[in-house]
Amino acid sequence: MPLNSIPAIDAAGGAYRERPIEPRKTALLSIDMQNAEWSPERMTKARVPGSPESSHLSIMEKIEHQLIPNQQRLQTAARKAGIEVIYTTIESYTLDGRDRSLDHKISNLFCAKGSWEAKVIAEVGPGPNDIVIPKTASGIFNSTNIEYVLRNLGIEYLVIYGICTDQCVECAIRDAADRGFLVTQIEDACAAVEERRHDVSIEQMRGHYCRTRTTDEIIAEIQALSKSTAD
Repeated sequence: MPLNSIPAIDAAGGAYRERPIEPRKTALLSIDMQNAEWSPERMTKARVPGSPESSHLSIMEKIEHQLIPNQQRLQTAARKAGIEVIYTTIESYTLDGRDRSLDHKISNLFCAKGSWEAKVIAEVGPGPNDIVIPKTASGIFNSTNIEYVLRNLGIEYLVIYGICTDQCVECAIRDAADRGFLVTQIEDACAAVEERRHDVSIEQMRGHYCRTRTTDEIIAEIQALSKSTAD
């Protein structure tokens, strides 16, 4: 964006926050899209009434039918534009999880070091040169060196999506905003255990900690910016 068209920081309506991304200073941040949350095998089990997975059938169906296709399209557009794609998953640094946060121990959130459950879902997984940052608490900024990595990459804009909307995604958005990143949340590339919780979280973030866009809207923005740069 030309410098003379950037709104003032205190412009009305949060216009500064709503400004378009700058692809060379932007990274996608995928939150907890991992096998522990969805896999074809888990989907099969979730469809069995009374199974341990059945209570998560709704979010798993949303992951399969909405999140994965949308994230695939978004990541393809980003990579084509030279935008960094970064991943985080819940994964302990140890096999027994002794290094986890207290809250994750209490909540029994645990994916062992190097485990299948900690791997990114293959359908939206990283390429050989993408960055994957494991975390041992809900907040990636609280429990990893991601800010150091982003500063080294020259990143100023983050496009954030994943699961769960009202938990780890919201935590990443709030913390990124507090650290001076301009954040875009992709509302139809996120999901929560209950749709009500997803909707409430999206509205809490919208226009305050981030700007909110759909997958189609951010892809159109990326493509328009890439075209203007090429011209």
